[in-house]
Amino acid sequence: MIHNITSKLYADVPQERLYHYTSFSGLLGIVKSRSLWTSDIRYMNDSAELKHTADLLKTEVSRRITAGHAMPDLLNQFLDWVTHRITNGHMLFAASFRSNGNLLSQWRGYSRHGKGVSLGFNPEYIMRCADQQAFQIGKCIYSCEQQELLICQVVDAVEELAEEHDGRLTERDSGGNRVYNQIFEMIESDLLRIAAILKHPSFREEEEWRIVSPVITNYHQAAVQFREGVSMLVPYIEFRLSSMGNGPIDLEHLFLGPTPNIGISMNSLTMFLSQNGIQPQKGISYCQIPFRGK
Repeated sequence: MIHNITSKLYADVPQERLYHYTSFSGLLGIVKSRSLWTSDIRYMNDSAELKHTADLLKTEVSRRITAGHAMPDLLNQFLDWVTHRITNGHMLFAASFRSNGNLLSQWRGYSRHGKGVSLGFNPEYIMRCADQQAFQIGKCIYSCEQQELLICQVVDAVEELAEEHDGRLTERDSGGNRVYNQIFEMIESDLLRIAAILKHPSFREEEEWRIVSPVITNYHQAAVQFREGVSMLVPYIEFRLSSMGNGPIDLEHLFLGPTPNIGISMNSLTMFLSQNGIQPQKGISYCQIPFRGK
């Protein structure tokens, strides 16, 4: 059941150009390495990503227990398990794209001191790169109603699995009570994929799409690397952007973010891209938002 839910969520195909916002430092790295750094979703947006899903689950579980659910132990254990796996579970990596490459909220995050760009890609190109690396692409969900429905379906799936296996995949603790961890482990990968595209409604303006990696169960055997974050080391893996071996990335358009030095910044940006064999088909645009220095 839950696998069918995930398959439908990742069935949408982007039709519009996809923009990835980054700093000048990020641009240098992307062009030179021909790849994006996809971060462990537990470390995206100050660790708030999975917490949002956990909060939705807590609300739904509390509602069912209050209504007199027949198996409160199952639901309470599920909540405890989710809370633990948020920081200690399987790894899933993602990178963000927006349909709008000229959003003020994004420039505020990526153009500190006037140093930001948004890279516009043809969606078919990103889909092709994703297919080659077994990544999926999903459109983020902001609707409260849709999120609540999905969470309800997730809890339904847990209940159905517990009923279907009827004790065959459960153990007993020292007090003789059933332990359902094996049931929960059966849905972990799909639950991660669902959580990866559930975002708080306050971010609705972003219209975000995400490329999402396969679930990684053993980071020792995967190409996991680490970068410096704001307050911690952030695990990441590379998402290759060149579908032509060692060829340059296929950039369709680029926005230069707010900067106090428009002319010379556009000039150096054009030279850098040209030197690396990149000529955006739709050119380079300035965002037209006045620079506000501190």
